[in-house]
Amino acid sequence: MSNTAVAIPLGARDYFGIFKPRIAAMIALTALGGAAISPEAGISPWPVFLTVVAVFLAAGSAGAFNQWAEADLDAHMARTAARPFASGQLVPGPGWLAGILALLAFAVGMTALAANGWAAFYTFMGAFTYAVVYTLWLKRRSWANIIVGGAAGSFAVLAGAAAIAPQLGPEPILLAIVLFLWTPPHFWSLAIAVEDEYRANQVPMLPALIGTQKCAWVILAHTLPLSLIALVPALYGMGVVYFLFALLGGTLFTATSVTLVMQPTKRRAIQNFLASLLQLLLLLSGAMIDRWLVGSFL
Repeated sequence: MSNTAVAIPLGARDYFGIFKPRIAAMIALTALGGAAISPEAGISPWPVFLTVVAVFLAAGSAGAFNQWAEADLDAHMARTAARPFASGQLVPGPGWLAGILALLAFAVGMTALAANGWAAFYTFMGAFTYAVVYTLWLKRRSWANIIVGGAAGSFAVLAGAAAIAPQLGPEPILLAIVLFLWTPPHFWSLAIAVEDEYRANQVPMLPALIGTQKCAWVILAHTLPLSLIALVPALYGMGVVYFLFALLGGTLFTATSVTLVMQPTKRRAIQNFLASLLQLLLLLSGAMIDRWLVGSFL
């Protein structure tokens, strides 16, 4: 009897996972938040809806490219070793690259047709920043990798806002700045939990370079200004609901960041990572409820 191991066939969920759908959904939600916070009114919902779908597809293409390009690195990290390209179940050949690029082209073209050129440009730049600037250029070379890579979420905000009005107002620009500041402490919190793996694979993530304690202080230094800037759109026409949601989310994220400074453990880092997700959800939900639900009754 042969003892040769039999590979388990990949299912639809495994193929779908190549495109990092949870991250893509979060980025699409930021595009929806950008549309909600835009001060323009009376716009057809279809350009916004199709732009959000396109941002989801573009983010999925960038996520797939990330797995395609980093199969070698993913294979050496416990958190990512089971991914299809990393495990060898799929070969990251040129056919996959062609499909990924075709998906991005479809998403950008869809945005241009459904909304306008500026929305399409921001959709493209979000995917380009994550796939090329972050994945290829900076991730294995510079500690600033995730700082620059954080612009991917900012471009999604601008894409959603541009679907409403190509001339951006201060509100979506402020929200884009918040996303830019939010991404580093969000990801660094997760990186603290897998600091040993990044150090072993010589990936210059900040906690692997300066240690957990110093990184916790840097996280707090990002959390405070982003939480304060997130309140500023209330001065430009956003209502009480937005203000309260932004205040609650910022307070929670800041509180867990302070706790991480006091107790720089992996457990606290994961709690801070989850608090960052809650802050973003509250911020975007507050914008949508304030503009599209409460605002419709005023």
